[in-house]
Amino acid sequence: MSTPQGGSSGGKVRGWCPDAWRPMMAGDGLLVRVKPRLGRLTPAQAVGLGEAAVAHGSGSLDVTRRANLQIRGVTEAAWPDLLDRLLALGLVDADGGREGRRNILVSPDWKPGDDTHRIAAALHDRLGELPALPGKVGFVIDAGAEPALSAESGDFRIERGSEGVLLLRAEGRAVGVPLGHGAEVEALIDLAHWFAKSGGAAAGRMGRHAAPLPDWARGSVQPAQPKAAPAPGQRELGTAYGLPFGRLKAPTLIQLAQTPGITGIRTTPWRILLTEGGMPGQLDGLSLDPNEPLLRVDACPGMPECPQSSVETRMLARRLAPHVVGRLHVSGCAKGCAHSGVADVVLTGRRGAYDLSLGQRAGAPPLRAGLDIDSLIAHFGAV
Repeated sequence: MSTPQGGSSGGKVRGWCPDAWRPMMAGDGLLVRVKPRLGRLTPAQAVGLGEAAVAHGSGSLDVTRRANLQIRGVTEAAWPDLLDRLLALGLVDADGGREGRRNILVSPDWKPGDDTHRIAAALHDRLGELPALPGKVGFVIDAGAEPALSAESGDFRIERGSEGVLLLRAEGRAVGVPLGHGAEVEALIDLAHWFAKSGGAAAGRMGRHAAPLPDWARGSVQPAQPKAAPAPGQRELGTAYGLPFGRLKAPTLIQLAQTPGITGIRTTPWRILLTEGGMPGQLDGLSLDPNEPLLRVDACPGMPECPQSSVETRMLARRLAPHVVGRLHVSGCAKGCAHSGVADVVLTGRRGAYDLSLGQRAGAPPLRAGLDIDSLIAHFGAV
């Protein structure tokens, strides 16, 4: 087995996302990303994943904005054994090329046999028909009566239209084209091939690709009005647990999977874990409080876990969260990995200090620059 790509990358900025076959080096070791099929873990998979994270990593996992799970703190020596365990659990494709294409974000409230389940499963089975695509390019399958993923990034989308039909919509385009039942996956594959042939790799993402869409992919139907993301608490499917910063300890995942009545665990892009069945219970690191201030905070791992960061992030975020109105984003650098959108209050690390912006993205021109932690605590009255 070859050395993992990124295993000795140091502080280089990568233009791709890690996966299990291509882990990426961070400040605390390799990041090994797991992409659960349909965003769902069986209890046995969840227990096995947690045990593998303890045996071969630091025992910490991250739930990402693409509803994937990242095992942290893996050494290059431990990576081959970890990969073997993930393959045995059915969490990784045995073909590294197919695994790299498995960038499918699925609305987490799907039910067996509904449109979201049907389309996502069919796309998964036809991944081998996709062209070579930039590493961050992905698909969104959001075919419920009310879209749930409208605010989430995805290059090629199937979603419900305002007239009740299913739409194919390219990221960056406000409207989509209606599709007949069963034509959705073919349309996604065709659009991906058009993207590759029309120079999309140079742009990197569909939203930045300025080429006019082919006639067959142009439409005028608006997406349906989206619904709000689930808050922690009891839901129709089971229980929604909030994950501050998206960080999950492996023993907690194991304990959750072994809770009586739970038949599955679904990942989401909102730092929420959603169980199938089971009764709500208090678990270490999980929140059932919809008003938990930390669930309004985006903060990357920061220094020392990320070599790109020059500042600490999460301890500061915990101090400030109760004193900030709206959404707080603490980013270790200008990349804004934890949150690519606008936040009410943004702190961006730069040369060991923090830049403060309001209503901006990470890295935006600051309102105040070069602040230290004491200055920020005083500014927000968090003494």
